[in-house]
Amino acid sequence: MFKRNTSPTTDNTSQVQAVERITSVLGSGVIWHGSINGSGGVRIEGAFEGEIALRGMLVVGETGRVTCQNVRANTVIVAGAVRGNITTQKLEIRGTGRVWGDVVTTAFVTEEGAFLRGQIRMEETVELELEPAPETTPSEAAQAESIAQSAPVQATVVNPVMDTTKKSTKPKS
Repeated sequence: MFKRNTSPTTDNTSQVQAVERITSVLGSGVIWHGSINGSGGVRIEGAFEGEIALRGMLVVGETGRVTCQNVRANTVIVAGAVRGNITTQKLEIRGTGRVWGDVVTTAFVTEEGAFLRGQIRMEETVELELEPAPETTPSEAAQAESIAQSAPVQATVVNPVMDTTKKSTKPKS
């Protein structure tokens, strides 16, 4: 009566999962001044001051402290403290989260106990104005080029026209 769907997942879902997972962590004992740019998910448990422009998810953990003029990321989850404006497609402020700054977003989620001092502007779409993501890093491009040069070239010919008429194998009488 009920069957499990065994069809393979599409490429779109795997791309969304890759963007929505944490790939880098700034630990609780770390104090960092600088910028975070690029693609992937970042979790901040320490103190960060500078610029964040991220194609992916930013999680500010309970021990995390972020000070930025403008935080830009696809998804921002705040369980710690953020001082600065936030531009994101989705903002979630957890019960332990504190935000001092204005927010521009398409989706907003909050828990009881969350704190926000600033204005929220909800838009239908939000432009993050991030730099375009490179298709490959320079080392990946060099590796792909060396593989292409060392691999033998093979050609495969595929005939797109197939004869679908059935021929009889019985001998004629």
